Amino acid sequence: MSITNSDSEKNPFKALYEISQLINSIQELDPLLNKVMDIAIETLTAERGFMLLKSSESSGEFSASVARNISEKKIADITEISSSVVKQVLAKGETILSYDALQDELFAGSESIAIQQIRSVACVPLRIKKRLIGAIYVDNSKKVGRFTQESVDFLSAFANHAAIAIENARFCQALKEENVLLKKEMQRVSQFPEIIGNSKKIREVFDIISSVLDSEITVLIEGESGTGKEVVARAIHYNGMRKDKPFVAFFCGALSENLLESELFGHKKGSFTGAVQDKKGLFEIADGGTLFLDEIGDVSPQMQTKLLRVLQEGEIKRVGETQIRKVNVRIIAATNKVLIDEVKSGNLREDLYYRLNVISIMMPPLRERKGDVPLLAHHFLEKYSKKSNKEFKGFTPDALNSLNKYHWHGNVRELENTIERAVVLAKANLIDTKDLKMPSSSDELFESGVTLKDFNKRLVLKTLSENDNNKTKAAEILGVSRRWLQYQLKK
Repeated sequence: MSITNSDSEKNPFKALYEISQLINSIQELDPLLNKVMDIAIETLTAERGFMLLKSSESSGEFSASVARNISEKKIADITEISSSVVKQVLAKGETILSYDALQDELFAGSESIAIQQIRSVACVPLRIKKRLIGAIYVDNSKKVGRFTQESVDFLSAFANHAAIAIENARFCQALKEENVLLKKEMQRVSQFPEIIGNSKKIREVFDIISSVLDSEITVLIEGESGTGKEVVARAIHYNGMRKDKPFVAFFCGALSENLLESELFGHKKGSFTGAVQDKKGLFEIADGGTLFLDEIGDVSPQMQTKLLRVLQEGEIKRVGETQIRKVNVRIIAATNKVLIDEVKSGNLREDLYYRLNVISIMMPPLRERKGDVPLLAHHFLEKYSKKSNKEFKGFTPDALNSLNKYHWHGNVRELENTIERAVVLAKANLIDTKDLKMPSSSDELFESGVTLKDFNKRLVLKTLSENDNNKTKAAEILGVSRRWLQYQLKK
């Protein structure tokens, strides 16, 4: 609809009501701005126009948010588009209407008006109460008096509604962005309920897991025994794209090469003594899903070559067969060894290492995430209480203190075993120190056979771990300079 001199029969108030209903139903900012601009152009039968919005609440700068029939180059430089009009509206917050801008004394000397031969001009502020948030500008170079007082009154009222709608859309957008951030944070903490912890190092693990969920990329999980590498592998699978397909876990250590090959690739009947029937290997069983290979650093050089072919080509051959079979398996490998050292020593093929180590997750030992010990302890207490049909209120302060101070050589697995044992032995409804049956950790730095170098390393790392890796604090406790501590860590 257009409100011009000949539009006397149309009810502008009814139209204003209908338009306000429309724009207030749009909650996304960009579609709303485009709709507001279209209404302004159509209402005033303008040739072109643009909208300026304040860049931020604290900023005094305004930037063009949407435009019609004006090039991006020109809209980026408002000095080319009747800057005198816009500047006055933004400076005073008042509506400007000119029936013939070329003859209007208000714009005498304005180069932009003269150069572009602009005749009819209207510019109205966008205001929330007394707060100016922007302006709507329209013009026409073909007709004098295109914009009347009636049409600009309409546009001013419309701008008030538009300003409210814009603020609402901005608020909704801010809420959505905040909601996305909150969801990401909640996802990181709660998406993987099987991984317990909130320490900095475990949150870094959550971040990497979240990044690889929706990809096919090979993942290498490194860390000491008992840190929860398989738990992480399962979290990646069951929260990713392959969650409805098989997850197969296999321990590569302590198996002969022939048995390992048969387990992974399968075999043909009669291919060796005991092969009484055809057998699918784990790669075929896991087809479409995920194969978790634990202790990948223990496989022989010959088996490494076969694994490399699967990673490169997605092809396998059963033992005793010549037929090549295609498989689509995501590999997640784990090791408690330092694989790069295995490469340097010649125990692991370098090309296999780089195929496996596309994305690496380093599982921190429990001694480096002491803040997670109480969380894990309560989790395991709840788990084993249900299994044993017992009820516990928690731990005594002495018990928690003992759990926090212990070195946990066996990491999370050792902690879980300790809590399971305590649940069986405890007689009261609070787990006490005597129920934990923990070995003394007071001599962990002083066990026989420890060299001075090892003692120094243990002491430095233990002090750092107990102080959340705060180097300044650790240096103070050790009575050394921060520079000395950094040197020791580098060594």
